[in-house]
Amino acid sequence: MFWHFREPVMITEGKMQYLFDEKGRRYLDAFAGIVTVSVGHCHPEVVAAINRQNSLLQHTTTIYLNNEVAEYAKELVDKMPGNLKVVYFVNSGSEANDMALLLARAYTGSYDIIALRNGYHGMSAETMGLCGQHTWKQPVPQGFGIRHAMNPDPYRGPFGNDGKRYAEDVADLIAGATSGQVAGFIAETIQGVGGTVPLASGYLPAVYELVRAHGGVCIADEVQTGFGRTGSAFWGFQNQGVVPDIVTMAKGIGNGLPLAAVVTTPEIAAALAKRIHFNTFGGNPVCSAGGRAVLRVIDKERIQQHAVEVGDHLLQRLRALQSKHDLIGDVRGQGLMLGLELVKDRETKAPAIAELGEVFEGMKDLGVLMGKGG
Repeated sequence: MFWHFREPVMITEGKMQYLFDEKGRRYLDAFAGIVTVSVGHCHPEVVAAINRQNSLLQHTTTIYLNNEVAEYAKELVDKMPGNLKVVYFVNSGSEANDMALLLARAYTGSYDIIALRNGYHGMSAETMGLCGQHTWKQPVPQGFGIRHAMNPDPYRGPFGNDGKRYAEDVADLIAGATSGQVAGFIAETIQGVGGTVPLASGYLPAVYELVRAHGGVCIADEVQTGFGRTGSAFWGFQNQGVVPDIVTMAKGIGNGLPLAAVVTTPEIAAALAKRIHFNTFGGNPVCSAGGRAVLRVIDKERIQQHAVEVGDHLLQRLRALQSKHDLIGDVRGQGLMLGLELVKDRETKAPAIAELGEVFEGMKDLGVLMGKGG
């Protein structure tokens, strides 16, 4: 079992931005349940919607029609650009990314998938192979057909914030490690588990064009960046000015419910019609009712605009701290998906691992729960 702190914290209650332990101590949840709580813990409108549906019908499967599921699908695709009009509901981000790989391979007839070093896409046997960090890889066979490209990291990468230079590595990878035809490319817009690392400017437009020229589809992993968290856009990929062919989402979609989705085009979805597709719990009515309530709250309470305002203020304050403390090597992110990187030396950028541990524990003792990654 992985514990987040030296002395595990037992959480027994949550209310909006706060969590409470078994002794009643209050903490500010600055990690949002690993970037999952999108509208606040136990938001009254979300709780009411869940309870109401619980009293009507808890479970169907995808072999039946249900009004909550159908209406939720319509409301969700209304938030999508382009021809992203088909929704598959699943239970987790790992399952959503699994399905995205299936769709890409079934549609294109190719097998190779390009992912990024430092990326994270789940802990299933298939998605573990996508991950570009050894931390999340068990010593078992994995990653068949997965090719990892250079990470376009503006802080640590060799080309700084020049996305087109990093995209050249993808061209080289396709030429040297595949048949020349690929099934797809998958990336987070901001690598969450990897340390809140944004992709270099101009990277996704260049790579999307390249991948499509080699027969592949483009997959946006919006598990952490979706639903207005970046503030400047509802979906993280919109910050790079691209429209994917497949979008995966989880975490903030249900504010903590076991809910996730894959959204794609009718043309790509048709590739699964060759066989039966079935999911016992995907599109559960209770989760769908909760997901619908989350969408309503995001709009009604201007959550996305709130992410802009609070995020900009926090960025300003963190950068003020950076100017005072050499330990802070970088401050980055958008909206309320922000991170800072601690280093022993700003020139070498050697990670300040021990110092991070002290800051992390100290913030917890002061009543602020944060996350760490990378």
